[in-house]
Amino acid sequence: MDCPCCSGKPYEECCKPYHTGEKHAPTAEALMRSRFSAFAFPNGKYLMETTYPAKRKFHNTEDLQEWGEINEWTQLEIIDKPSVSKVEFKAFYTDEEGHKQIHHELSKFKMLQNRWFYVSGEFLE
Repeated sequence: MDCPCCSGKPYEECCKPYHTGEKHAPTAEALMRSRFSAFAFPNGKYLMETTYPAKRKFHNTEDLQEWGEINEWTQLEIIDKPSVSKVEFKAFYTDEEGHKQIHHELSKFKMLQNRWFYVSGEFLE
């Protein structure tokens, strides 16, 4: 099965090792891709675990899981990587009412104890 993150690699060789905890994403982009895949499957636990610890109070696992479940995540497009800790992307999905949507964001990531975490995102037009 191709990985939902649109890397062109099989899931087993792409995001699965991050989802299972076998490995940690080596770059902010790899973490971004693995988080998209975690919405596609969905895996709210992984999404919470890869959120920067100081920011977890603004999220909860159930909401992250539900956001993955109620939408059909169809494509990830990496637009730009303006720095090693920022990734601009478009996530394409179909919402629960059947409408096609695009989530365009500039995400910020931070390394903590040799591991990347999602910190925040700025929505773009």
